[in-house]
Amino acid sequence: MQPGWNLGNTLDAVETEGSWNNPPVVASTFDDIKAAGFKGVRLPVTWAYHFTSGSPSWDVDAKWLQRVEDVVDMVTQRGFYSIVNVHHDSWVWMDISQSSANITQIEEKFYRLWYQIGTKLACKGSKVAFEPINEIPGSTAEHGLEVNKLNDIFLQAISDAGGFNAKRVVTLVGVGEDSVKTSQWFKRPDAKFKNPWAIQYHYYSPYDFIFGAWGKSTWGSAADKASLDLDLSLIRNNFTDVPLIIGEWSGSATHTETAARWRYVDYFMRAAQKYNTSVVLWDNGADSLNRATHQWRDTVLMDIISNAARGISNALPESTTDGAATKQESSAYVYHKANTSITATTLPFQFNGNTLVSASLASSRTPLTKGKDYTTSGETVTFSAPFLTSVLQPIGARTGSIANVTLKFSAGANLLVNILQYNTPTLGATSSKLSAATPATDLLIPITWAGQNRPAAVKATKADGGYLLDDWTQWLPVLQQGRITYGGQWDWDGSNVVLKAAVVDAVKAAGMDTVFRVEFYPREEGNWVEYTLRV
Repeated sequence: MQPGWNLGNTLDAVETEGSWNNPPVVASTFDDIKAAGFKGVRLPVTWAYHFTSGSPSWDVDAKWLQRVEDVVDMVTQRGFYSIVNVHHDSWVWMDISQSSANITQIEEKFYRLWYQIGTKLACKGSKVAFEPINEIPGSTAEHGLEVNKLNDIFLQAISDAGGFNAKRVVTLVGVGEDSVKTSQWFKRPDAKFKNPWAIQYHYYSPYDFIFGAWGKSTWGSAADKASLDLDLSLIRNNFTDVPLIIGEWSGSATHTETAARWRYVDYFMRAAQKYNTSVVLWDNGADSLNRATHQWRDTVLMDIISNAARGISNALPESTTDGAATKQESSAYVYHKANTSITATTLPFQFNGNTLVSASLASSRTPLTKGKDYTTSGETVTFSAPFLTSVLQPIGARTGSIANVTLKFSAGANLLVNILQYNTPTLGATSSKLSAATPATDLLIPITWAGQNRPAAVKATKADGGYLLDDWTQWLPVLQQGRITYGGQWDWDGSNVVLKAAVVDAVKAAGMDTVFRVEFYPREEGNWVEYTLRV
């Protein structure tokens, strides 16, 4: 499976395939995955809305079983290893942590579901593995014991289904597929089952960086690396003789800073290999592969994953890692502010034993001349003022991504340096007044972008100087204090910055005007706009 890819938000969508942000899967998607160097595919499947009868038979719709088998065949016909699971059922009807949970019925239904899946896929060969349940909720030792019991029920069900299932590889789980809870409470399956088995867990850490929480846009300090290494080592040290697979992990281009993302992914891949752990990238259809256009949103990231999986060293860009910093720099970009003089720009890199072979304009593949367009010194690359002038001067004050320079190294991934001209974006309005009587909805603030077309962070400060949400962030580094969280609290689209309904409600509850400072890349003094929500 190393490296593997998840067909996310598709067969696992609620209530059925196509309900979320992706159309029904087509076979050509797996051609794209194979071309990118992936070796395995995890197929998350939600079954909850496809039962045609209740207790005791819990029959699953034959058409849905056939659809899952058809997709499994798309995968295996291309030589992939695969993992088929039971996905969002974990919270739809299998939440064992609820005080009202009918454990007896859950166990009955779970057995019947896996008996039917096992029967349908009984004759699939050794490249098809099963995973009993995705991220089942729980927080106590009692929950851990129940998950262990469910692992055995799952094994019994597929064994009873016959075919190849008694020999099939399975990836057993702990509570939440969380490494810490798994280490605490996971017990080995009953010895009567002879299936080769691994433990699957998921890794989305550090939470604030991976999910864009509280303004965290840096990664790569010695402490960051030590924390990741420790996380992976602890579970490995608890299960020294058991295969481990991280069935979900991510470093999404939608909300992580580019240079930090590339370094995180490279380090994660190598740490996983250090601890003999396979990894399966989570891709919800918006993070990595644009399935409609067959294009990867971050080609460098895919190149880094492919090379790291093969043990090949990647050169990597530097970026700010100091938590006390008041601005953030990145060697994935040449940032030039519109209407300012054009000067030479020096960017530091980590060559990691490689040498820079060439530089060229990515769009035309026009080679740059060393000594004229760029120079190197140690592990820095300097783009000359004349070269940058030739790129930037013809566009005048226009902002946005102007060109990409491909840096080719003696080994590993080619890196892209984006030459980007920016200014401070403008909002269509700078304030509005809340209606106390109207139920809160998402607030769309029109914006005219002027550079990298996404915010870096949003800071929310009440009229009394306090922070609207998560007041404890006052103890975080300067670039995180008072910032709210991407996705659940703020978002953006092509034309708007979006304050989520929950944030509007928070302003109502606070009962005072709140200023939202929308910050952009590069994160530097003054590169932001402010919007006031009045009560």
